[in-house]
Amino acid sequence: MRLVAIAAILALGGCLRSAGTQRGLAIGSAASAAYLGEAQYSEVLGREFALLTPENELKWDTIHPARDRYDFGPVDALVRYARAHSMGLRGVPLVWHAQNPAWLTEGQFTRSELVGILDGHIRTVVGRYSSVIGQWDVVNEAIDDAGEPRSTLWSRIIGPDYIELALRSARAADPDVKLFYNDYGIERSGPKADAVFRMVSDLRQRGAPIDGVGFQAHLTAQASLAELQAQIDRYRAIGLDVAVTELDVRVPVPATIASLQAQADVYRGVFKACLDATNCDTVVVWGFTDRHSWIPAFVPGYGAATLYTEDYEPKPAYHAVIGLLQT
Repeated sequence: MRLVAIAAILALGGCLRSAGTQRGLAIGSAASAAYLGEAQYSEVLGREFALLTPENELKWDTIHPARDRYDFGPVDALVRYARAHSMGLRGVPLVWHAQNPAWLTEGQFTRSELVGILDGHIRTVVGRYSSVIGQWDVVNEAIDDAGEPRSTLWSRIIGPDYIELALRSARAADPDVKLFYNDYGIERSGPKADAVFRMVSDLRQRGAPIDGVGFQAHLTAQASLAELQAQIDRYRAIGLDVAVTELDVRVPVPATIASLQAQADVYRGVFKACLDATNCDTVVVWGFTDRHSWIPAFVPGYGAATLYTEDYEPKPAYHAVIGLLQT
């Protein structure tokens, strides 16, 4: 491994960002336009991360609130911020069963109408940001926890081929962007991971334009890093990239010294798994400060899931990751 002096890292003007770049790893964070006005939030985000993922601004209920109207304002604010801080962008998601507007979910559309709506949405959004967004999570969470195709608006009305249709629409809108399928729970072995692997393998064999798979990696401190490595490796074997797209590591709250150290070990292990893989060069955390983490509201009794405290102090997890990157 290349040894990088701490002074050299600091001289590059960042910590995680610079160290990751030195190791060929793009490190990003989900971000919200609503928080850019917070001085500490904005400063840490721009200093530490090379990539930005809009947290909610690209989801249908925000960007496409009416059938005949798009609202690009919140995304454009994040794009301006990213450009000002020389950051790349990842887009997520173009197709999901959640956070859809009422006009879509209650529209009673025919199959042909919904295919047209889906294609139009993807071509409009991907086309608008074709020179800005370098990776898209095209379809999100199409497989349920039992390893079965998830019943959604898209699957019920269009049918299972909505996934391939979405990928082809995205490729038509931007021939150069990297296209991913994204899901949670596939970083460990089990029926869901196997079902996603079969689905993606089939898409690839049929010539569908798919470049990789996103592992959300919403983890606990008991996560199996050996299983994560094995899942990354099997996608490498079929010629697909893997990106860690939504990483956080939740612990019971209030957090203890021991739980924060266990959390740090998992964060370090995830970054190491990506560094060790020839088909993984992207790790995105799903928020970087406990001040704005989604975990407490959705997973009662858990929190403290990010790299920074609520007061923007780096946690043991941050130091574990930067230490790994600097060796």
